[in-house]
Amino acid sequence: MIESVPPFAYVLFAAFAVAILPRLPGHLLAGLATAAVGVQALLLENGTYVDARFLGFDAVFLNVDDPARLVAVAVSILATAAVVYAYETDATRTQTAFAMSYVASTVGVVLAGDWLSMIFFWELMAVTSTLLVWHHGGTAVRAGYRYALYHGIGGTILLAAVIVHFVEVGSFRYAATLGIADAAIPLAAVGIGINCGFIFLHSWLPDTYPRPHVAASVFLSVFTTKTAAYVMFRAFPEGGMWLAYMGGAMAVYGAFFALLQYDPRRLLSYHIQAQVGYMLAGIGLGTEIAVAGGLAHLFNNVLYKALLFMAVGVVVYRTGEENIKQLGGLWNVMPLTFLAYLLGAASITAIPGTNGFVSKGMILDEAHHVHTLELGIEGTAAYGDVLWWLLILGAIGTFMSFIKLGYYVFFHGENTVEPADATIGQTVAMLTVGGFCLLYGLAPGLLFELLPSTELLAAELHPYSASHLTESAVLLVVGFAAFFGLRGPITRLAWLPDVDRVLFPAAFYSGRGLVWVVTELWAAVDRAVMATAGGAMAVGRDPGRYAYRAAERLPGVDLDSLPADHEAETVRLKASSGTSIFLLTVALLGALVVLVLL
Repeated sequence: MIESVPPFAYVLFAAFAVAILPRLPGHLLAGLATAAVGVQALLLENGTYVDARFLGFDAVFLNVDDPARLVAVAVSILATAAVVYAYETDATRTQTAFAMSYVASTVGVVLAGDWLSMIFFWELMAVTSTLLVWHHGGTAVRAGYRYALYHGIGGTILLAAVIVHFVEVGSFRYAATLGIADAAIPLAAVGIGINCGFIFLHSWLPDTYPRPHVAASVFLSVFTTKTAAYVMFRAFPEGGMWLAYMGGAMAVYGAFFALLQYDPRRLLSYHIQAQVGYMLAGIGLGTEIAVAGGLAHLFNNVLYKALLFMAVGVVVYRTGEENIKQLGGLWNVMPLTFLAYLLGAASITAIPGTNGFVSKGMILDEAHHVHTLELGIEGTAAYGDVLWWLLILGAIGTFMSFIKLGYYVFFHGENTVEPADATIGQTVAMLTVGGFCLLYGLAPGLLFELLPSTELLAAELHPYSASHLTESAVLLVVGFAAFFGLRGPITRLAWLPDVDRVLFPAAFYSGRGLVWVVTELWAAVDRAVMATAGGAMAVGRDPGRYAYRAAERLPGVDLDSLPADHEAETVRLKASSGTSIFLLTVALLGALVVLVLL
């Protein structure tokens, strides 16, 4: 039974159950379903698969290997905690049902064994996540439309890549070839890159995630982008330096714009882009340790990023305030929320003892190692590689961002309100996820067991070496000094626009202009056709009259000199009914030809 039921099936069943059952039993069933995903993934052996006929093709709805198991376990842990958090944060049954359908489609993507079923669940993710955004109403509705447009376009491009791949390879199965077919590479890179948040394709991220219900943001913050990084690995299992450098640029870009934000969820959304950048850098470098580091960072980010959205969500939920400059001094009135924030912030900034320290160190080491190999000076300390410096700058920006967020929310000034702390359920959800962050940081061997190349990692990696600890201490000191030294300039740069300031209005007005052009052109064609048809019908009713008028316009014809009776008999033609029908038919056919040509 456990080897024959794809997890998406029972998670989807739980989504329907949540919608119709009372809140408590519905959420309880949802939590059990999400927990079962991780248990099933851990129990199944590599090579387990469930195939079927789908849309007339062979499809694999359950495919277990190390990368799929890793991501499935991460999704399971977080989704279970998120269900508890949603229940305790007054999420409606409908909202949680949408969230569970989103989780079901995510699990479908992760455990798919072929490109056809993957793209099916990929598109289903776009639909279900859009519904989750829209459900909140208000400003989330327009943002949801923009979100849907981005993911609709990205999904269409990726679908084209899948079709090209099938034409070239002759099979949708992952096992048929190593990665995506060469001819489909550009389409796959862009289609997946939209969901990853590639620079200039990322505007949907900070635009959408701050707007829905705080519990919805927890689900949204991890599944779409991390699933995209996982699919990027499936498409490019051997990596590519173009992908690594894109990841490095994303790490800097996301951290920079995060520093300028005062909406806490918008700040965290930019850091989604930055952290996905580290994943893509590891995958792009292509070595066994680098790829394992990228996947490990994906696993870890699912945990600590959602934990940060939970902690910030509790602050918003309790205070109703979404501008961190209006907060402050909350550490002593919301100590449990503050503790959860510290665990998440320490993990994302790679403080020793946390899971982020382990995976980020793997990526940074390999970025330097690959560079020294290229120079032929393996073992030297030549830190001249652009990618390594990009990742270091991203790390410093991450330190600065979370010092800023924690400072303004929990320490800045005196608290003007005394909100209640997190509820028991919220606290359990947050501290459970925070506990996993510490577990995989203090016992990295448990994380290595979930990764590909387990034996290599255990033999060669030493996360708590003196060099790693020194590097972390230096980054921490530089981050503190940079934030407090540059706090004034950072504040003055808050006006700096991202590409959405131009992109969204341009898309809106160009779209409206395109609609106007199309509708006006259609209206002009309609007027021309109707006028032509009307004229043809008028000629058919009285062809003699129109023949007389036409003759009047012919040169050299003087109708006034003709006898009245001759004029009546020869010029005012009385067409038979058959002639009228013929003329009308010819005119209508002519109008139809004009319409088709236009």
